[in-house]
Amino acid sequence: MQSFGNGTLRRLRVTGGLSSRNLVTKPSGYGQPLQASHPHLFTRKDITPGITAEEYEERRKRLMESLPDNSVVVSVAAPIKYMSKNIFYKYRQASDFWYLTGFEEPNSAVVLEKTSSSKGYRMTLFSSGKDSEKEKWDGANTGFSDIETSFGADNAVPISSFSGQLKSILSLYSNVYVDVPGESPRRTSTTKSILKYLTTSIRGEKDSVIEAIPSSRRQALAPEVAKLRAVKSEAEQSLMHQAATISGRAHAKTMRFASSRQSESALAAHFEYICALNGAQRPAYVPVVASGGNALIIHYTSNNHLLAQNDLVLIDAGCEYNGYASDITRTFPASGVFTSAQRDLYSAVLSVQKQLINLCSEAAGISMQELHRMSVTLLKQELNQIGFRLGLEGDLERVLYPHYLSHPIGIDLHESTYFDRNSPLKAGNVITIEPGVYVPPTPNFPKHFHNLGVRIEDEVLVGHEHPLVLSSSAPKEIADVEGACQGLLGFEAY
Repeated sequence: MQSFGNGTLRRLRVTGGLSSRNLVTKPSGYGQPLQASHPHLFTRKDITPGITAEEYEERRKRLMESLPDNSVVVSVAAPIKYMSKNIFYKYRQASDFWYLTGFEEPNSAVVLEKTSSSKGYRMTLFSSGKDSEKEKWDGANTGFSDIETSFGADNAVPISSFSGQLKSILSLYSNVYVDVPGESPRRTSTTKSILKYLTTSIRGEKDSVIEAIPSSRRQALAPEVAKLRAVKSEAEQSLMHQAATISGRAHAKTMRFASSRQSESALAAHFEYICALNGAQRPAYVPVVASGGNALIIHYTSNNHLLAQNDLVLIDAGCEYNGYASDITRTFPASGVFTSAQRDLYSAVLSVQKQLINLCSEAAGISMQELHRMSVTLLKQELNQIGFRLGLEGDLERVLYPHYLSHPIGIDLHESTYFDRNSPLKAGNVITIEPGVYVPPTPNFPKHFHNLGVRIEDEVLVGHEHPLVLSSSAPKEIADVEGACQGLLGFEAY
């Protein structure tokens, strides 16, 4: 297994002692945590926790170098989403915008103009700026001078000037790379909705600046950024390891917390509580807590049944930590001990998963699609050894194993849109490996496996020679799972 060198894996940060807390001024004068306002979250050179100013600048530089001359990039922040009327959801920045800037405020945009300078581009960041009246309700925004100093912008200007400046800028360039959060990635370069968004969503006007630009000059930005995001830097690998470690420990503690007296929703709440207690900002997705036959529903998120004594419990859950998602699935017995049938089915899935993980290296030259095909072959072999009679009729892929083996993961839970499943994996890719078997109560499958669902999912960092399982803190060997359930591994419920 690969390991992080030179102390790259940072310890999970927790709030410092009373003396360090008292050194900062409250409330913060910035629109997001920065080193000056939240020193307990940062090292000296970080813009966002774990990612330095130099790394953000390198991302922008690499992007602009990859584009043809006479190119400009336009990226817009995510809009605020509302639950009802003026009741808003917790804000999350648009992934590509955040990847390029680290800027977390809504009502903002960035324009990158390719130049012949040594830096290779000019960056203009548009934002709301300071507003003392608004700050009484929503807290501070970052001032323009601080944006230039902290975020590397050559120029920081009011978002109210976005349409006017964009109109003058776009007339100078032949290639306009642009995307907007919320749009279908396959439609952003052709539909008028993206063009209207850039002027109406931010400025409130109906006229469109970009609409007049010929479609031949408009290009989708997302595929270009995706190429950069596919291979994780050492800093990104460290953050993803930390996110997976938080989630993995929460899985272990939730195994200990579970019993036949608990509800699925209580387990979900416990998992999210443990993650939040350890620094996670939000769940990476709606958790699946599926007991008994509910595990046959791949995306079961109702989580509203009670656990029964002999249930298997499948939990698919992960947190988001400092901008990066985690994604882990574990299956365990509510009683704390696998029955014979549960053990056999679990062992079959675990054997396949471990064999596939071992192939996740650049040296192996395997693609994600080839891994999936191998998973089908291996699962069929394992299941036939424990009493299934699977031939060529398609019961495995059509019924027992209807989902794909893997997906890339990073800032987004699924970074799959522009990932080529047929290309060999590269060192620095992070993917999931998640075979599963879900047995319906039908006569063509052995009765003692009916209504059992098992999925085991890990996050795997592809190495040059060997893989690294980022989610190894979540127990998955049978002895370890039973030990976690029974409190024998030192994982208390809280």
